[in-house]
Amino acid sequence: MLPRIRSAVKVIYPTRLIGMTDKIYQPTLAGLRAFVAVGEKHHFGAAATALGVSQSTLSQALSGLESGLEVHLVERSTRRVFLTAEGAQLLPLAQTAIEAVEAFTTAAAGGSDPLHGTIRLGMIPTVAPYVLPPVLAGLTRRLPSLTVQVIEDQTERLLAVLRDGSLDAALIALPADCGGITEIPIYDEDFVLALPPGHPLWGKRRVSAAALSELPLLLLDEGHCLRDQALEVCHTAGVQAELADTRAASLATAVQCVAGGLGATLIPESAVPVEATRSGIGLAYFAPPRPGRRIGLVFRSSSGRDEAYRGLAGIIGELIGSQQPVRLVN
Repeated sequence: MLPRIRSAVKVIYPTRLIGMTDKIYQPTLAGLRAFVAVGEKHHFGAAATALGVSQSTLSQALSGLESGLEVHLVERSTRRVFLTAEGAQLLPLAQTAIEAVEAFTTAAAGGSDPLHGTIRLGMIPTVAPYVLPPVLAGLTRRLPSLTVQVIEDQTERLLAVLRDGSLDAALIALPADCGGITEIPIYDEDFVLALPPGHPLWGKRRVSAAALSELPLLLLDEGHCLRDQALEVCHTAGVQAELADTRAASLATAVQCVAGGLGATLIPESAVPVEATRSGIGLAYFAPPRPGRRIGLVFRSSSGRDEAYRGLAGIIGELIGSQQPVRLVN
């Protein structure tokens, strides 16, 4: 008996990379552009001129597309070029593809320039109502290709969404005291003392910050940087502020409470034209050195947009400085 021979059959299965189609050929942009130009001009010379290439280069690109697709797209004659039935059917698709590529390129170019396209700009509540009118109108004139989306919120939350990429830049009180954030100072402004009608300090122009110890001081809610700044003014003056029982969620509400005789508060000078006019409050100005705040633009240091945002900060400063009693930071 012959010995049994052991044998193994190795089956090799055909494989295909996931996501890859059976069709290997992918049209080139040059081929598609050549086809679209010829299909629209019906003339090789005119098509080559439109693309800025030689007729031989155009012909090679078109021939390469036809060979790759294994489809005859045009009929060539000595006088004119005609589309085949297949060519007439595929031309609109080729045109759409070229338009999509051009739109992609345009969007990419806009993405590289933060002052072209859309910018998500944050603002704190004690800045936004008073600077938005000149800033938005001015940016429309100066940067017509820029669309501004405004997000108003408290400083801490603005910095949080700025760090996670949901915001591009923000206009806040400096310093931000936040790692990975670049600060561009724009302007300084004084604090003005808002008083109820008939108060003895009404109209005074050299009030000592120590006078805050004699006033029930209205503060904004926790989280507003203006609240912390008002307390810092008291601390610097060496006085213990007498805090009023009322607290407000907005500067407008605080001013209305002052007008109703519930206390006094500090308001930035940029808010004076709006708040003093509509509320009838009294104003007093501090003696030098006057307490105040610095406002600036902040953005992620990793964004690589330092130059563009410095330009934007400069424009914002010019627009605000032209209508508000602030001091621009050079």
